[in-house]
Amino acid sequence: MHNAWDAHYRQVNVLRFTQDGSALLTGSEDSGVSVWSVSRLLDDDLQNELPTPYCTFSDHTLPVTDIVCGVGPFPLCRALTSSLDHSVKLWDLSSKSLLTTFYFPKPVSCLAWDITERLFFAASADGSIHQVNMFRQREDKFGSAALEAVGGAGMNDVVRIDIQDTRTAKKRLISTGDPVSAITISLTSSLLLVGTETGLIQIYDIASHQLLRTVSTHKGLLITHLATMLRPPDLVGHATLSLTVGTETKELPGRPVVPFQRIRDAKARDAHEVSIMLHSRDPADTEVFFSYPADELNHDHAFFVRSETDKGSVGVSLQSRVVELESEVSKLREQLGKAKGINDVMWEKVVKQMVEEGKQKTPEQEMGDPEADDSGRRRKRGRV
Repeated sequence: MHNAWDAHYRQVNVLRFTQDGSALLTGSEDSGVSVWSVSRLLDDDLQNELPTPYCTFSDHTLPVTDIVCGVGPFPLCRALTSSLDHSVKLWDLSSKSLLTTFYFPKPVSCLAWDITERLFFAASADGSIHQVNMFRQREDKFGSAALEAVGGAGMNDVVRIDIQDTRTAKKRLISTGDPVSAITISLTSSLLLVGTETGLIQIYDIASHQLLRTVSTHKGLLITHLATMLRPPDLVGHATLSLTVGTETKELPGRPVVPFQRIRDAKARDAHEVSIMLHSRDPADTEVFFSYPADELNHDHAFFVRSETDKGSVGVSLQSRVVELESEVSKLREQLGKAKGINDVMWEKVVKQMVEEGKQKTPEQEMGDPEADDSGRRRKRGRV
């Protein structure tokens, strides 16, 4: 365990990462939503300090049931939170503010948000799923249809999802007949997957709200989570691998998936070896993929390896360079000797001049002037 801290004072119901994994959002029974920076949680220098959230949202009045993060790097992204207080709130993480509040006729248990953030689905425990469009059509001053965003005005912006209007309710309401426990949207934003408490997975077409398929593999069990993924291209039984060599296409044989062997004995489990079979490759294919033309080989070899003649020419050039450097050194030594001789001559002249000046001084200058001393004494007496 890398880190543990008290994020809420009541039970945590939901944990969600942002799309880039830079932040962690937590929702709790205390009706609060906290946003945590993952880099600060994993910082070794801050392990002895109590983590502080990036921001905290406390506008819900009842326990938080689900959180969905929008597209974009943290904190330039938005988030949806649902609660048992019949509300779904849209938050802007960059400004740490509330954008819009959506009120539903029933408590919301789980959410699903389109990857393009055009619409989201809010499911309730009674089996009703509401579709909420984030854009709506309106008529401009010229009478033509135009699109405008729904909400975004802050705390005072409230959008009520009313089911009394039967015309709009049929278009935006899906009734599953069973309590909904999990929902998600496919990667293509064309299908809605609904998991129920009875273990059924229902697949709906988002455009028409038509039930396309029901999966009963987990019948009798509670569906806790749903997620979609891209189908791997090498999935055995659903795709074939092919290799194109020139104009010829060859199919690569795929090894069937063998069920896992359950080994309960510790000694047998340690001695158990798993063999892996690699695809066989024909020698012709090897020549095509790994052939090295002779001209390219010679060119690369000449670039990295030098011949004997090149080595001899390099030796001659180095020797001539050494001779040039030795001649420059001898010239510098000669100039240094001349400068030293000039310095010695100047020093001798200065010393002789100072000696001659010392000999030319009179005895009175050496002993001092007595009249100057008497005048100085008189001045001192006058001051006293």
